[in-house]
Amino acid sequence: MRHLHHLALATILAALSGFTAVSHAQPAGQPAQPVAAAAQPTPPAAAVPSVDQAVGKVQGFYEKTTSFKANFNQEYFVKAYNQRKSSRGKVTFAKPGKMDWVYDEPKDQRIVSDGSILRVYEGANKQMYEQPVDKAQYSAALSFLTGQGKLTDHFNFEIAGGEKMAFPGGYVLIGVPKQPQAAYTKVFFYVDAATSQVRRVMVLDGQGNRNKFDFENPRVNEPVTAEQFKFVPPHGTTIVHP
Repeated sequence: MRHLHHLALATILAALSGFTAVSHAQPAGQPAQPVAAAAQPTPPAAAVPSVDQAVGKVQGFYEKTTSFKANFNQEYFVKAYNQRKSSRGKVTFAKPGKMDWVYDEPKDQRIVSDGSILRVYEGANKQMYEQPVDKAQYSAALSFLTGQGKLTDHFNFEIAGGEKMAFPGGYVLIGVPKQPQAAYTKVFFYVDAATSQVRRVMVLDGQGNRNKFDFENPRVNEPVTAEQFKFVPPHGTTIVHP
């Protein structure tokens, strides 16, 4: 069950970061800025805003977005063994609380929420974990995703300059959960200063493990259908309930 919790958390927080990442219109009175092909924003280093200003912009952009699609690259670092594991795939997210993570690597892995039930399918083990969204350990993150909460409802934030965090041209919002969480201690949001877009999210747990997501080829507010968020596993799959 530890694996279910880790995986569900990672994808929920990734969806959160991606959903805020590309929904942003250019601020009034500023010229359009080119979007870098890579995850990193374009130098030079920018002035670091206040925490309230930065969080407010990200929150505001998120609220304008109804759907988000992107390719994602994930890197999970296990500190105790000094090992890294990379994954990739495609994600679709839509309000309220719907998400669909299709992994290209590893194959046959999928995470789907129709807004009511969270399903984590592992083809290699022929198992699927199911849990009601409102019973999930990560309800705070989910409430923000479904538009029922704000970042500041659930996190206390600090801000760090991009140069310090090896993220030139931007800054990093460091969120500490207001209520202690067993699965994570901090969430890092890497924000492009020119557009207020979140380009990357990284989750840190109590053991020093890091789960990092970068989003590529993002599209927002494209039509999605309810059928995409309905998943029936292959015959013979074992269904596990926490």
